[in-house]
Amino acid sequence: MSGDRKTVIKGNPSQYVKLNIGGSLYYTTIGTLTKLDTMLRAMFSGRMEVLTDSEGWILIDRCGKHFGRILTYLRDGSLPLPASVVELCELRAEAKYYCIGELAADCDAALSRRRQVQAEPICRVPLINSQKEEQLLISSSSKPVVKLLINRHNNKYSYTSASDDNLLKNIELFDKLSLRFFGRVLFIKDVIGSNEICCWSFYGHEKKVAEVCCTSIVYATDKKHTKVEFPEARIYEETLNILLYESRVGGEEGAGGGADGGDVLMMATSSSLALASSSYTTTATTSDEEERSSSGLAKLRYNKQSNQ
Repeated sequence: MSGDRKTVIKGNPSQYVKLNIGGSLYYTTIGTLTKLDTMLRAMFSGRMEVLTDSEGWILIDRCGKHFGRILTYLRDGSLPLPASVVELCELRAEAKYYCIGELAADCDAALSRRRQVQAEPICRVPLINSQKEEQLLISSSSKPVVKLLINRHNNKYSYTSASDDNLLKNIELFDKLSLRFFGRVLFIKDVIGSNEICCWSFYGHEKKVAEVCCTSIVYATDKKHTKVEFPEARIYEETLNILLYESRVGGEEGAGGGADGGDVLMMATSSSLALASSSYTTTATTSDEEERSSSGLAKLRYNKQSNQ
């Protein structure tokens, strides 16, 4: 515009100036703009010419979106950084333009941390390579443990036609379960284990409580074959059962009856134990009632005979 002109700004720190940053208007003091050794100090301490319009607004050809944050940093020496990665990159660009090195470094550090967090895997599955390592993992875990042993290279006998497909299904189910229950159950994988080919093991309180072996030997007319099965329902059932061994703290223990609340819960939710207990209770109750009834009848007969 014809009214724009270059001038030198120099005044008392308490003097206010009007800034037009890419169309965004700001009003601040020279003291704030010159507080740190930045390009803004050079612009407002008389060392550089600045462009002003006819109304006295100092024009800076930058996006004004983050200039308020720049002023906050100049005033306080610190700044809550934006949560958005895009805005963080934009703020870093503005900090570099105004030569505010510490703010740019803070943005770089925040971006680096967020990249590391984003790169963190959702689920970690340890791949064990020795029985000692397996025992250490199980004993040190506060969670229930599910282990899948996979050893396709045990080629003592030829495999049946569906074995390879079922082996892959077992691995796929293990991956799905580890994602679904990550944080509640420790999943570990053993690929160099014993002579077993495909076997699931379930541990609670450092002890093996269940096992699902997916392999068997079938006999043909001329030779033996190795068969790999995929008992999906059984694996799901044992995985859900293992959740009963989760550590329970605080109020949950009180609800379960103290330190043994977990044992009470496991007994109460075990279908076989509950059924057996129910059957026993019904039988015992019936027997007691029959005994009391028989005793009462005997007394009535005795009294009747005595009166006669």
